[in-house]
Amino acid sequence: MTTDLITPVIGITLDSESGGTDQYSKFPWYALRHNYISAVVKAGGLPLLLPHEPDLLEIYADDIDGLLIPGGNFDVDPSMYGATTTHDTVTTKDDRTSFEMAILQGAMKRDVPVLGICGGQQLLHVALGGKLVQHIPDSYKDPLAHEQPNPRDEVGHDVEIVEGTLLHDIIGETHIQVNSAHHQSVENEPAGVKINAHAPDGVIEGCEATNMSFCLGVQWHPEFEITDADVRILAAFVQAAREYAMGREAYDD
Repeated sequence: MTTDLITPVIGITLDSESGGTDQYSKFPWYALRHNYISAVVKAGGLPLLLPHEPDLLEIYADDIDGLLIPGGNFDVDPSMYGATTTHDTVTTKDDRTSFEMAILQGAMKRDVPVLGICGGQQLLHVALGGKLVQHIPDSYKDPLAHEQPNPRDEVGHDVEIVEGTLLHDIIGETHIQVNSAHHQSVENEPAGVKINAHAPDGVIEGCEATNMSFCLGVQWHPEFEITDADVRILAAFVQAAREYAMGREAYDD
């Protein structure tokens, strides 16, 4: 059987809100932007949306061939990467982060292909032992507008891709343009992590695990598929999940 005949199951974690009179519902609800799903489908994957149910973690882990951690309008709790102070701009969603960290750690133990996008990349970096910059304007001199003023489905700034990385192997270029919607970023490069992209102002734009088959994080939003590089990232992720699924089938046989 060729990998082309396998449709891998891509687990995608959800955002959540507590509800209110000015929201979708007065009661708690989940959300996910449509293009996370459509980009996975276009790349050949079967999206499986993952509600924050800790008791189902093992079932999720058994069912998925790839894990996508999306972004969101919130931050990782600084205590999770050893920070003793919290910037005034930091907001958290503790239940979502706790669930995502648990399923991410489980996926990493199984070598399930992982793609972290924007805030998902930041969580991935923390899971790999890294630290975060809590507010870019306070840590970089004359930074770019990483929370771009133009629409998110347009490019916001340039990114340089590091040669010899998984990301460079996927994209095949050293210079691309990306969209941008973040006020935090990756800070360091701990053991087992490779920084794979930088913005012109020095802000880190991507990371990857060196001891996994496919474990990639990017700070921008490739699900908008603004450039060919974005399309290649989703295609490579789903292909890695397809190969993981094929390996599981061979093992079960």
